[in-house]
Amino acid sequence: MKIEINTHSKNIIRWGKLHPEAVVLSGDLGSSCEIKEFGQVFPERYFSMGIAEQNMVSWAAGLCREGLRPYLHTFGVFLYRRVLDQVEMSVAYPNLPVTFVGFLPGIMTPGGVSHQATNDVAVLRNVPNMTIFDMGDATEIESVLDLAYGVNGPVFIRMLRKEVPRLFPADQPMEFNRARVLSQGGDVALFSSGICTEEAMRATAVLKKKGLSIQHLHISTLKPFSDPQVAEAIAKARYGCIAIENHVTIGGLGSAVADTIAEGGLGKRLIKIGLRDTYCHGASKMYLLKKYGLDAMTLIAAAEELTGQQFGVDESQLEEIRFEDYSAV
Repeated sequence: MKIEINTHSKNIIRWGKLHPEAVVLSGDLGSSCEIKEFGQVFPERYFSMGIAEQNMVSWAAGLCREGLRPYLHTFGVFLYRRVLDQVEMSVAYPNLPVTFVGFLPGIMTPGGVSHQATNDVAVLRNVPNMTIFDMGDATEIESVLDLAYGVNGPVFIRMLRKEVPRLFPADQPMEFNRARVLSQGGDVALFSSGICTEEAMRATAVLKKKGLSIQHLHISTLKPFSDPQVAEAIAKARYGCIAIENHVTIGGLGSAVADTIAEGGLGKRLIKIGLRDTYCHGASKMYLLKKYGLDAMTLIAAAEELTGQQFGVDESQLEEIRFEDYSAV
């Protein structure tokens, strides 16, 4: 498996060189949010706003009205829960192109509940004019700023940091409102986002060997959610659908898939894998994924429930699956 280090740091410096109107605002987390280096390269375009996120959003709105493109950086939970009124009234209502770069999405931090953005998608899907991207790997981090720039309005990015896997080819960037098809099949439609795609790919590789045909779509645009590939995958799924996400099961990817099923009259069963109406404690990413049922084994159990079959998969078989195995997927 190839691991990339500090991908966002390198990418936003590249972006800054191409766009002199881009300015970076930090909620006193320059090192933690990989923008310290941007400040060193472009000190006149880097603003450390302190631990005052509401003020930072208001500043961003003013900078935007002066023709600049602000990129706000802090932990994701501080960019929607603490600042929602400023996000709605100062940025979303006037539809200003402010980009919110929120780190530590979901449960991937030892920081615990105060630092875990576990219902951000549910909240922000309800904010008019807001676009939401969820990063799954280094390739998507390298391409998301280009997509965000093309959006005429506010954008929220669920960003990954530090050591990030490269799941997708570097020359195949993410596309706006278009899923990445990772496998073809007609038995089950599987939808995954963020870090759960890595687990979904591990599970899918084993299930395919067991004879299950899976249409696996990686979703990076969570709002808007109108990619026709989603409805097409649902319609042809023999047994039904599974959605897995690093987020609560209410209001996120699973709910968006459920809306598509209901509004299209597609009549398929859906199993939603995610956090179930709970707050989570802090620990390592893999420990939390297993504890709260967002891992590959949970997905295999969901496939067994959906199909009424037993596939006889255990953890040792999953450990045999490595990312070099995905090159032909």
